[in-house]
Amino acid sequence: MTRGGRRGDSTGGLILDDLDRHARERPGELAIAGVHAHGAITELWSWSALATAVDHAASTLLSLGVAPGEAIALQLPNRPEFVTLALATLRLGAVCEPLMPIFRERELRFMLRESGTRVLFVPDRFRGHDHAATALALREALPELEHVVVLGDGEGLAEPAATRCAAPAEHRPRADQIAQLLFTSGTSGEPKGVLHRHDALMRAADAHIDHFGLGPDDVVFVPSPLAHQTGFLYGMWIALRLGATQVLQEAWDAEAGLEAIRRFGVTFVQAATPFLADLVGSARDADGNPPPSLRTFVATGAAVPRELARAAREVLGAEVGGAWGTTETCLGTAFAPGDPPERAWGTDGRTLRGVRARVRDDLGGALLPGAEGNFEVHTDCLFEGYLNRPELSAEAISPDGFYRTGDLARIDSDGYVRITGRVKDVINRGGEKVPVAEVEQLLYAHPAVRELAIVAMPDERLGERACAFIVAAPGAELDFAAIQEHLHSARVAKTYWPERLELVDALPKTASGKIQKNVLRARAGELVQSEAVTR
Repeated sequence: MTRGGRRGDSTGGLILDDLDRHARERPGELAIAGVHAHGAITELWSWSALATAVDHAASTLLSLGVAPGEAIALQLPNRPEFVTLALATLRLGAVCEPLMPIFRERELRFMLRESGTRVLFVPDRFRGHDHAATALALREALPELEHVVVLGDGEGLAEPAATRCAAPAEHRPRADQIAQLLFTSGTSGEPKGVLHRHDALMRAADAHIDHFGLGPDDVVFVPSPLAHQTGFLYGMWIALRLGATQVLQEAWDAEAGLEAIRRFGVTFVQAATPFLADLVGSARDADGNPPPSLRTFVATGAAVPRELARAAREVLGAEVGGAWGTTETCLGTAFAPGDPPERAWGTDGRTLRGVRARVRDDLGGALLPGAEGNFEVHTDCLFEGYLNRPELSAEAISPDGFYRTGDLARIDSDGYVRITGRVKDVINRGGEKVPVAEVEQLLYAHPAVRELAIVAMPDERLGERACAFIVAAPGAELDFAAIQEHLHSARVAKTYWPERLELVDALPKTASGKIQKNVLRARAGELVQSEAVTR
């Protein structure tokens, strides 16, 4: 696996050491509570049972010839099997490659080829999609993909072993080795594989735990997918680090999520803002009594509307605030418990331990507090580099070691950060970044499309949705159903599809011929506002 990035120190520990300690010191306590989307309990796993299941999964991986340093792909929903396979992968010194369940053939083909993955785990079916059929078709198209393991709901991985699975010496991981390969879409339109070391993830978890004052008595519920850094690091990893119970809901359902919070005494939730909006709506429809255990809700991925934050404090009874992070940097800024409400939900908080933030003008010059500029962060949780992309890794880091986020921000005199926009042309749909350039290129291939631009339009629930402004080819007919069918045939994840089509005679352009997306974004906002007034 070719890397291409920075090197750091090798300090830090291993999450497997924490797992072994919890299984030894508190074997019967609850480690994982699995919950179906509709609320039924699927599995309750103690620390002892989890450690045993990880050993069984490691045995399965060894039987497949897994070698140290190779990437093992997991396209699984939020089920205990994801946790066991991720930890088994790490125990054998391999690299965990989570893949979002929403990905389809086109995204998977690129990612699996890029990583050279030999082993892929998928569910049989999930949310109406035949993942098994998709994966088996990919195996025919990718010679390097040797093993596709299909897991039914709750299906085990191996027969119980008589003894613990001891990883061979050559498999035992070190803190300075790569632990995670997570693909993220960028403005180039091509997914980039972000590489993280064991010790960087450990430092990120410890800083997060310290910032929010978490402990082993907390119950952690991060409903974001485990294949997303929010679920992987701020849900699974942090719970393992603490020895805290983690609640896994295989697919999001707000009513069932609220019930899980009550049933298991959840104290900490971190998720994108739409999850918060859904929970508030469900709580209002329920008995009106806030869950007595819930203490903190960290809203990421999109700004927290002021009225939503107020309502959340009232109906959920928890402190609510914003946070900012990237796959490359882990969580960089966040509100802290006890922050004044207007600071908690009116900003993206202050930097976590080990993080420095700054804003710079376009020439790299320093700006005064409160001025808007290019947002950059320096962190000891920085990624190792982009897979096979040393040139992109170098471009992402300033000469003095700051990560160039591509975001615009203001930092006030008290150190509170407020993200004001993005330089990168990516639409933030409820915390999921839409690779605009890639979708535009695909739509340009439609014979009825002459010119187009995809921009963000505001949305009350998700923050942003994609709006496509298209100039049709002369004499051609084009409608919304046609572009949907075109993207469906290209096997593009539905999350990335435009959700509005505006046919126009021409696109606004600068004198040099560049499309003025700022004008289109304003136009999309006016359309949404006009419709809201009409309603």
